[in-house]
Formats: sequence, structure tokens, C-alpha cells
Amino acid sequence: MSKTHTAASESAAINTDTVSRTASTEFRKGLRLGIPIGLGYLSVSFTFGIIGITYGFKVWQVVLISALVLTSAGQFSGIQTMLLPGAYLDMLISQITINIRYSFMSVSLSQKLDSRFRGIWRWILGFAVTDEIFAVAITQDTVTRSFFAGLMTLPYWGWFIGTWLGAMLGSVLPETILAALGLALYAMFVAIVVPEMKKSRPVIYVVILAALLSTAFTYLPGLRDIPQGISISICAVAAAAVLAATHPVD
Repeated sequence: MSKTHTAASESAAINTDTVSRTASTEFRKGLRLGIPIGLGYLSVSFTFGIIGITYGFKVWQVVLISALVLTSAGQFSGIQTMLLPGAYLDMLISQITINIRYSFMSVSLSQKLDSRFRGIWRWILGFAVTDEIFAVAITQDTVTRSFFAGLMTLPYWGWFIGTWLGAMLGSVLPETILAALGLALYAMFVAIVVPEMKKSRPVIYVVILAALLSTAFTYLPGLRDIPQGISISICAVAAAAVLAATHPVD
């Protein structure tokens, strides 16, 4: 009985150690993949910090917004609406239309979560899903808690620190540098998408179709009047639906 108990304890200890090593490896993997996102967010949130101070917000208010909200377009729109006293309904509608795409991303990503990724961890997932984090996470066969925790760490801190730096130092930088910082996020997103396009022809098709739809919503009369958040969601869902029908995954 004693030997059996000892053997079971040793086996449990080995399994625990293996799980711990795997979790550490997954976290480092996510952390590494989050580096370019964090750098991109650092530059974009820098601009948000500048604009927040320009609109009359205090440094701590602007930083608190970035600490509690992780959505660039939503934050830029939100602080504009905050300048209008009592415009709560306008803010509600604008935030829903801008951020509704994250709901579709979360539903899609939830299909790849491992069995231990549940409960409060799914709330954390919902908070940290952004366009870029989703683009990286969805390429994984399975998304573990440790991997996603690592993936969201640097983007979150990049967004937080960038906002603080922008609020504190933005007024002393020349316009040319600020304009260049604004392009960093687009370059980063291209760097995320292109490697996946090289691996799969259907991904190329869905990117081209989404780009064409986005162009239509930008320039065509009627379509260009649709709020950006809704148009992004329509483009994403429509492109994904077409390719799911024509090039289904086994």
C-alpha cells in the first residue's frame, strides 16, 4: 500500500512538473509573438495620449481609459463623445457599432480554446481580443490559457505605457514624427497577415475579398455612410462566409 501510494505521488509530481513546463513554454511563445503588437500599440496609443490631453482630459484620466479599455477606434471615438454633455445614448450606439466585430472574433477564437480555458479566463479573453491579437491567436491549432496570457501581456502594457508617454511628452515632438508613429500599426498588421497568406491560397482569397469589400464601404455612395465598426464586421463575416462555402476546412 505504501509503495503504491509513493508511486502515485511520484507520478502526480511528474505530471505537475510537465504541465508547469508546458505552461511556461506556451507563455513564452505568446510573449514572443506579442512583441510586434506591443510595439505597434505603443506608437498608436501615444497618439491617443496626445489627443486626450488636447481635448482637456487630465493625464490620469487618459491613462485610466487605456488601462480599462483596449480598443483604439472605440477610445478615439469615446473621448470625442465625452466632450458632449449628456450624450450617453450617442456613446452607447457608437461604441456598439465600432466594437461589435470583437464579438465575432471572440466566438471564432473560442472554438480553438483548450479544455482548461474556461470560466473567468474567458472574460479575460473577451477583454483582450483585438484585431491584431485575434489575427495571431487564430493561427494556432489550440489556444491555451498560458499562450493567450503571454500574447496579451506586451500589447496591453504597450497600449498603457504609450498612452502615458503621449500624455506626458506628446506636446514636445514634431508633427512628422507623430505622423510616422501613426503608420506603425498598419505596418504591423500587414506583417501579421502576410505570413499566413504565404501558407494558404484561400487566405489570400479572403484577404483580397475583404479588401475589396472594405474599399466599397469606403468610397461607394450609401455604403460609405455605414458606421466603421459595422462595415468592418460586415466585410469580415461576408469574406469568411464566401470562403467557408467555396474552400471549406476539413
